[in-house]
Amino acid sequence: MMIKLEPRGQHSKLMAWLSPILAGVLTLISGAILFALLGQDPIEALHTLLILPVADLYGISELFVKAAPILLCAIGLSVVFKAKVWNIGAEGQLLMGGLIGSACALQLIDAEGFWVLPIVLLSGMLGGALWAALAAWLKTHFNANEILTTIMLNYIALNLLIWAVHGPLKDPEGFNFPESAMFSDSALLPTLVEGTRVHYGMLFALLALVAIWVLLSRSFLGFQIKVLGLDARAARLAGFREKRLTWIALLISGALAGLAGVGEVTGPLGQLVPQISPGYGYAAIIVAFLGRLQPFGILLAGLLMALIYMGGEMAQINLGLPIALTGLFQGMLLFYLLACDVLINFRIRIPALAKPVADTIAIQEEAAR
Repeated sequence: MMIKLEPRGQHSKLMAWLSPILAGVLTLISGAILFALLGQDPIEALHTLLILPVADLYGISELFVKAAPILLCAIGLSVVFKAKVWNIGAEGQLLMGGLIGSACALQLIDAEGFWVLPIVLLSGMLGGALWAALAAWLKTHFNANEILTTIMLNYIALNLLIWAVHGPLKDPEGFNFPESAMFSDSALLPTLVEGTRVHYGMLFALLALVAIWVLLSRSFLGFQIKVLGLDARAARLAGFREKRLTWIALLISGALAGLAGVGEVTGPLGQLVPQISPGYGYAAIIVAFLGRLQPFGILLAGLLMALIYMGGEMAQINLGLPIALTGLFQGMLLFYLLACDVLINFRIRIPALAKPVADTIAIQEEAAR
């Protein structure tokens, strides 16, 4: 065998942080090769994908608009993943947050006052949390695998959303388009920067990053969640209630994903439409792991993922490439991240080189004697 993986004595902290960087570099190299095979200039294509979208202030502002829902979902996922609860349902929880928040906004369409927006946002968070609660109930009462249940709940949420915009929430004056009426001004998120679409959703994302960091690093509840993830048996022996912690982790994750969904419909969209999310909930899974489940890492990874979304749209417009390019780059990034993570617990060893080196060392030791 030319290459062999040799177990390390303990996992490498250096590789744990170098792995995302190495994965990013390998993704860029693979992307350049892919563009060349498609008949595109690799340098120009990568420039279009990664630089051109943020070449001006408007592009930078749009980066934050794209990043807000991804960050909210990803920081919520960091909580459940720390507990080793594999919530793959952030997408469905986001959609339910948008759906329930929209239903509330439409019920209050004639209402005015500062209290309207908080109620709409809270209803969206409640919708996401309740959708996550279904998975928590199935896991804690029936020992159902949360990976399977959360994935299936994503499709149920999507179909409920499609049913709503074609049925009870459809705008009667919308020329038969599957969309709701526009929300009232009282139910819309204010913009943070005049002349841009950057809204309070980005502020919520930053606050969530700080809040979750405090929860996991400075609270006893966060300590229990991390112990549960490291060793569930030790957590039980310490008296930590596993089912309770599972519920809390999933409810936090679902509520933040719901906030991401209601933030989209009350922010840049201003109404309920079937295309609330181009897959933010799924992308957030990559972001959470790419950021090493740490708030600052998630912030950087979230901005990178938002840039890939924007770059995919720019490549479609300027280069005539399919929008599926976005998903392809996300897939390559995840693939290389998983591959590079192997090096955290294993080192690469080449037996053909190791033997001459060992022989040389033996000869030197013999000469020294």
